[in-house]
Amino acid sequence: MTAWIPGEADGEAYKRYAPATLRNRDAILAVLRAALPSSGLVLEVASGSGEHAVHFAAALPALDWQPSDPDPAALASIEAWRAEARLPNLRAPMLLDAAADWPIDRADAMVCINMTHISPWAATVGLFTHGARLLQTGAPLILYGPYFQADVAPAPSNVEFDASLRARDPRWGIRALEDVAALATTQGFALDCVEAMPANNLTLIFRRS
Repeated sequence: MTAWIPGEADGEAYKRYAPATLRNRDAILAVLRAALPSSGLVLEVASGSGEHAVHFAAALPALDWQPSDPDPAALASIEAWRAEARLPNLRAPMLLDAAADWPIDRADAMVCINMTHISPWAATVGLFTHGARLLQTGAPLILYGPYFQADVAPAPSNVEFDASLRARDPRWGIRALEDVAALATTQGFALDCVEAMPANNLTLIFRRS
């Protein structure tokens, strides 16, 4: 397993802060408590600032938490938060691009927060393709973020958010839940549960079938 090797990323200068984290972390944690296994290795894909990783690892001490991200600045932030927290079950961040090869051979669960709408579709394809290789039958792959649903009127804020994302990068945008579920099925996953979350977000729980 290849982890990112930190330099001196243990100070405030390296930390990133995601304001949404404080608002959503406990709601996400409540879902994770019910969906994750009681022990084992959780791979978090696209960990961003690292604030979620610290919060979840502290709250779930029986699980080993492996954060990852493709952005070197995000990796430095994750390591800075990790160095401060000094949690024995929080591993050094791993350089991982969801759309490319993955430097990890196994996991007992996967978590991905707020990635699918701010990345090309190829990243979501990679998430399920590699998840099928890493996870055993019944293991969860958990996504959090905004999704459109065919039978649900979209929130105006999500419509505006989608337009702003596509203006920034035409490869980005809020995904249709049905498209993600169809992709998951091709890779041997079944949609187990859809949880409504604050601020017009959803948690999607897929399981390896």
